[in-house]
Amino acid sequence: MTDAQHSLLGKETRYDQSYSSEILFPLSRSDNRDLLNLKGALPFHGEDLWTCYELSWLDSKGKPNVGIAYFAFPANSPFMIESKSFKLYLNAINHLSFESVESVEKLLRRDISEAAGMSVSVDIQTVDSDKSAISNDDLPVVCIDHLDIGQLEYQPNSALLSVEPGSCELNEYLCSHLLRSNCPVTGQPDWASVYIHYSGQRINRESLLRYIISFRQCQDFHENCVERIFTDLIEMCRCDSLSVYARYTRRGGLDINPYRATHDLAATAGLFRTARQ
Repeated sequence: MTDAQHSLLGKETRYDQSYSSEILFPLSRSDNRDLLNLKGALPFHGEDLWTCYELSWLDSKGKPNVGIAYFAFPANSPFMIESKSFKLYLNAINHLSFESVESVEKLLRRDISEAAGMSVSVDIQTVDSDKSAISNDDLPVVCIDHLDIGQLEYQPNSALLSVEPGSCELNEYLCSHLLRSNCPVTGQPDWASVYIHYSGQRINRESLLRYIISFRQCQDFHENCVERIFTDLIEMCRCDSLSVYARYTRRGGLDINPYRATHDLAATAGLFRTARQ
């Protein structure tokens, strides 16, 4: 059973549970992709990067350890994991003893890969590691949030997107920090910065900002929102090359960062952190 309505979202839950891989609740990706008419070969590849900032476990003597865990789910895995079940599962690790960090990674990789239906990478870092301190300061990105726009809508509408008529083709990297969507079960808001790298005819930036803002009252999961943005940009703006990468803020110590790209671009996302993360 993979319907989110049957998950623990929105229900009172005891977080200090005993460990069990069955806590993980898979959600089928095909449900959303059928709505986007994505049948057969996918027009993108990519991954969903999850960061757990509150991972803890015990060593063989019972001493607590803490770390930051990075998970990469392939975009073509049959299932994604419902986030509350993921938090409950990771919390259940808190009272397990392990001989090494590698043994923690091995257990997480086994359980999560089984739930996702495909191999998921797991990387645990110390809190003060270089990887845990990286940022996006060096990205050659133009933020479009300063644009003065009106006629705003608050439900996703691909018709808002347009290109500059007669413009020359270019390659540019745009971002907006104004993406907001909402959990389809609890209604809680999810906040994100979205990074769009494309080549092709110039996208009208005002239209793009209106489109991003139109997700403000949309109720859907992070991964589905990014796939919708990707498919709408391909259809409406005829991009020759495209990547869409949303860096969502964390909830309950866990963030979810979907990345989708055309097959000429890298299948793995660069790892960085925004100021809100």
